[in-house]
Amino acid sequence: MKPQDSRSGSSPNSDESGDRDINQLLGAARREIKVHCYRMLGSLHEAEDAVQDAFVRAWRSYGTFDGHGSFRAWLYRIATNVCLDALSKRKNLARILPDQLDGPTTDMPNGQPASDVAWLEPYPQSELDAVTDPGPTPEARLSMREATGLAFMAAIQQLAPRQRAALLLCDVLGWSVAETAGLLGGTVASINSALQRARLKLATGYSPEETSHVSETTPSHRSLLRDYVQAWEERDADRLATLLKQDAIYTMPPLAQWYAGRESIRAFFAWAWPSYSDIRMQTIRANGEPGFAAYFRSHSAPMAPLAAHSLHVLSVDADGISRITLFVGANVTRLFDAFGLPATITDAPSATLLDPRGSIGAA
Repeated sequence: MKPQDSRSGSSPNSDESGDRDINQLLGAARREIKVHCYRMLGSLHEAEDAVQDAFVRAWRSYGTFDGHGSFRAWLYRIATNVCLDALSKRKNLARILPDQLDGPTTDMPNGQPASDVAWLEPYPQSELDAVTDPGPTPEARLSMREATGLAFMAAIQQLAPRQRAALLLCDVLGWSVAETAGLLGGTVASINSALQRARLKLATGYSPEETSHVSETTPSHRSLLRDYVQAWEERDADRLATLLKQDAIYTMPPLAQWYAGRESIRAFFAWAWPSYSDIRMQTIRANGEPGFAAYFRSHSAPMAPLAAHSLHVLSVDADGISRITLFVGANVTRLFDAFGLPATITDAPSATLLDPRGSIGAA
């Protein structure tokens, strides 16, 4: 019996394409293929471009699909090759986070982004939730939540492209080595070798503990997120510091500077927040973790609408916040749009209370 694909409940060598129209088949597969491209490329926007390219190729070559194999596997082959082609043309093969570069700093940033670095991007949880995830299986070692977490994404970007593809197909999608060899065009021995190297390298740069495991519905979790919102909106660096683990990390791509430790992070916000006259937060989720969209108004424009400032993704455990990743800079409006968020908001009531499902509601 073929292994059951952990993301769809079917083998990569079987599907229900039947006589369905090619446009129906592509539409049904879009979200799943986009997540795969995101894992390969580390960029939400590059993933969308890759899906478009893959679907054009599939549409043009559909006449060559003889129907004896799986349409889904055929589409994964096209999409994976599109991603490999895109990676081969990149100056930087890996999209990263700032703490994968130099060490932490205690100096205040100069505000200049590192333009020569390709940064990892977040992924909207609403799109991930639309893809079936029955959890790990004997074939798929990783659940979708873990395999889209920022920590995992940052680590897998360090793998060579074919190693990355082999690991995703085998350990995330649950495909056999033989099926993966057929898709990537290698031998079983070569895929086994790539998979072994990928797993070894991943084990040295990633721990599953880096993914948030705190339940979203517990009172302590709701209280922590509420306090995080209030610390930002009241610009209270001391209060924020009490929510952090002692060894917490704060990064803010595209700025290369990053901060390690509760006191260094507190000092940064004590320096930065006086520049803003108003901050408002809206709840989001990204990459399987809690997050927020921050809007701000500067002292120089007190009557202006609150403008998109940053997307926050938080890693949280039972002891507090272990990592804050802020996505800021020139690309932030594009990210807000991808998350379905407006570029500006009016002075709506602050979002400071959490409903029983763990989402933020109006105070």
